[in-house]
Amino acid sequence: MKIYHITYSPNIAYLHFWGCNFSCKACLCKKEIWDCHLPHVDIFKDVNNEGYLNSKASTETKAPDKFLSLSEVVKMLKELEAREVILMGMEPSINPELPELTKALHTNFHTRNILLTNGYELPSLEHVDEVVVSIKAFSNDLHKDYTGKDNEKVLENFRKIHQLGIKLYAESVLIPSYIDREEIGKISKFIASVDNNIPYRIDSYIPVAGNEWRRPTQLEMEEAYKQANKYLKQVDYLRGDKNLLTCEFKQIFP
Repeated sequence: MKIYHITYSPNIAYLHFWGCNFSCKACLCKKEIWDCHLPHVDIFKDVNNEGYLNSKASTETKAPDKFLSLSEVVKMLKELEAREVILMGMEPSINPELPELTKALHTNFHTRNILLTNGYELPSLEHVDEVVVSIKAFSNDLHKDYTGKDNEKVLENFRKIHQLGIKLYAESVLIPSYIDREEIGKISKFIASVDNNIPYRIDSYIPVAGNEWRRPTQLEMEEAYKQANKYLKQVDYLRGDKNLLTCEFKQIFP
């Protein structure tokens, strides 16, 4: 099992998976593989004193060299009082042991299991309570340029998850002059065609891997929010230009 990192905040355990079926140009794991909420992790370390808009990432991170087995994960979680488990990282859905893990979590701990995914693969969701799909782009050419893959399966699986009756959320990253306000509008319109009550969050791009893009301004985030709000009833956005709360996060593994 490709779980390389476990963190914990009150009542919530975060299981970080390594490996992905996308090659996203702005993957945050190229900048930092550890949970960004931890006190010793600073995803904003490249921000200069003159403002964050022109900051870029430094060298890419190294892959982890330790992974946990299913039994080791269960053993570690026994020591916690987690009510929710977030399955995240790079891409959990490609791990063949994911259904066995979620079943074990339900059976042993009665947790609420939440899957964060790019939606390209659709594993068994029998023991998954909520799914958050990161929709990178609606325009297929743009999606392929950004991830290396078409988005047809993503959009189809998004509809399937909704049809299964599982609580569904969506999120996207705003990248100025690339995945911009207009593209956020297209994504929002698609989500609304499935169900306009699906909650949608817009994240702020954080420069990684020397990409040419800058971080969006507050005004650009607000404009993207207004665009999405034309189609959806529950829209939120994160600016991403302030440090995250870290005091309640603990590292369990490694």
